[in-house]
Amino acid sequence: MQPLMSAEEGFLSFPEKELATLKNAKVVIQQIPYEYSSSYLMGSDKGPAAMVEASHFVEFYDEEIDCEAYKNFGIATLQPIDFTGKIDADAVEIIANQTRELLNQNKFVVSLGSEHTVTYGFMQAYAEKYPNISVLQIDAHSDLRAAYNGNPYSHASVMHRIHDMGLNLVQVGIRAQCIEESTLIKSSNNIHTWYAHDLWDNDVWIDDCIDKLDDVVYVTIDADGFDPSVAPAVGTAEPGGLSWIQGCKLLRRVAERKKVVGFDIVEIAPRENDILTQFTMAKLCYKFLGYLDINDRI
Repeated sequence: MQPLMSAEEGFLSFPEKELATLKNAKVVIQQIPYEYSSSYLMGSDKGPAAMVEASHFVEFYDEEIDCEAYKNFGIATLQPIDFTGKIDADAVEIIANQTRELLNQNKFVVSLGSEHTVTYGFMQAYAEKYPNISVLQIDAHSDLRAAYNGNPYSHASVMHRIHDMGLNLVQVGIRAQCIEESTLIKSSNNIHTWYAHDLWDNDVWIDDCIDKLDDVVYVTIDADGFDPSVAPAVGTAEPGGLSWIQGCKLLRRVAERKKVVGFDIVEIAPRENDILTQFTMAKLCYKFLGYLDINDRI
């Protein structure tokens, strides 16, 4: 396991040092700066550090839930994993091993990632502990290609790997896919997809998609699932995504209705002189933790 960052350096940069230790923190942030298969804009390996840095400017108090939520659970932040010389299966194994170690300590793990491939490593560990877990994916892309450029570990194939594990998958915000992915969705009994155009004029879809999840849920949030007006600095931006309010409504509702056991935020590609995306995703991370806390999920 990677060493800890100090409370000052870590997520939120709060003053209570005792809340940032593995002994006292219920939540552990792991930073996963892995990038190998990105297919458009590079830089997602800089995403985890950018989110941690941006989190230092997120207010501790959340007016929506009327509390400083971090004081209820504490947050320990791990140093980034070093992936030098490790790609594909080797990288996924490293990710799975650290995630497994944290889950064995009964920590609520939040993973700040890079390219979406990393979620495959997380799910290998989670599926061992929670065999009936299902996955809620917020994303612009289906990521259901059997392989991309010949690589089954590509970020464009990560949800196909999770589908291969036999897990129930609910996708929200999809607005870019190939015909192979569309065919798979139509033929599968455990892939449930809500396209972006299904979300435009109502909120009925929120409970409808949550109905398709099993009781235990892992949430993977690709920043490009949000509209570029909300999260522009991503590897492959697509117009017409979720608004901030839609995303928050969905996360609050799933926290109310399901046992969420972990989540990740991935695919941020930070840009010079533009902190909107990493700040927004850092705020979303803390807000989701708050939703989970008030529903006794942490």
